[in-house]
Amino acid sequence: MILKSLSLINYKNFESENFNFDVKINCLVGHNGVGKTNILDAIYHLSFGKSYFNPITGQNIKHGTDFFVVEGLYEKSDREEKVIVSAKRSQKKVIKRNGKAYDTFSEHIGFLPLVIISPADRDLITDGSDTRRKFIDGVISQSDTAYLSTLLKYSKVVSQRNSLLKYFAANNTFDATTLEIYNQQLNELGSIIYQKRTTFLETFIPIFIERYEAISSGKESVSLRYQSKLSEYSLLTLLEQSISKDRMLQYTSVGVHKDDLSFEIEGYPIKKFGSQGQQKSFLIALKLAQFDFIKKQSQVNPLLLLDDIFDKLDEKRVEHIIQLVDDQNFGQLFISDTHADRTESVVKKISQSYKIIKLGI
Repeated sequence: MILKSLSLINYKNFESENFNFDVKINCLVGHNGVGKTNILDAIYHLSFGKSYFNPITGQNIKHGTDFFVVEGLYEKSDREEKVIVSAKRSQKKVIKRNGKAYDTFSEHIGFLPLVIISPADRDLITDGSDTRRKFIDGVISQSDTAYLSTLLKYSKVVSQRNSLLKYFAANNTFDATTLEIYNQQLNELGSIIYQKRTTFLETFIPIFIERYEAISSGKESVSLRYQSKLSEYSLLTLLEQSISKDRMLQYTSVGVHKDDLSFEIEGYPIKKFGSQGQQKSFLIALKLAQFDFIKKQSQVNPLLLLDDIFDKLDEKRVEHIIQLVDDQNFGQLFISDTHADRTESVVKKISQSYKIIKLGI
């Protein structure tokens, strides 16, 4: 899959811009604030129908304007595909593929597989469990539309159960029969989600470890560990055990929406014991493993976006990462950096074609 061209109208700091891309490596270079990351984010927007950095639609519209349009022309499976994402203030966003609008955004997820590596990924280490769950769910959803549908149904039932708990509290009442209906639904949907996450991680973790060893030259051992109470009890049992607590809190305190993924280096939490370089390498290995998994599942080379890849990594590790993509296992690559000479000196060392796109110069 190749992104041939990108057109932006009123997207973030761009008024009207058009870009044509090389089939292999594209380097977006320029000083901070010229829009390098915004271009990568626009490409991400075309794949997922939302910004990677700011999910609030209105904040992606250029100041002083009322709408934005992002258009991408792709080549996939020997045919051209035109995808357009557009939004007007206070109106619903629209995604069109070859002129036809999707009924729901979830129909589009997975059609244009993409992996982004960014300094913002550090949230995976520093933030709460919600961020790590979204990572797991995002990887699985790109190749499993049924999983995404199950997730959406589960979230809806959780919201309904929470509303019922709030109603009980507000009216000083309780209806065990109605609550049991939601418990049964959550048990059915949650069990599917738990099993799919478990199966996914059984495949994903060895790929991740192999990627980290390659980036770090085998200097440290790392691991991922799935933390879920469903490994010990059924969700139905957990929900029944937590009824008193849930009534007091007025929300559902147990379930797969509370699961977590533990990041460890040498057996210790990388958040506390990993250096900046080790944490960055960990995250890059995580994303490259995501690339490998999605490619295997979809039989398509995802687009790979490397935002500010040189940040906090020594030159040796950067060169090693670039070398990793110097083969036919990777497809089209987009890199952003503040130093054009530095970027070009690295990509010149590999055998792929490349294009330097200078911004603000």
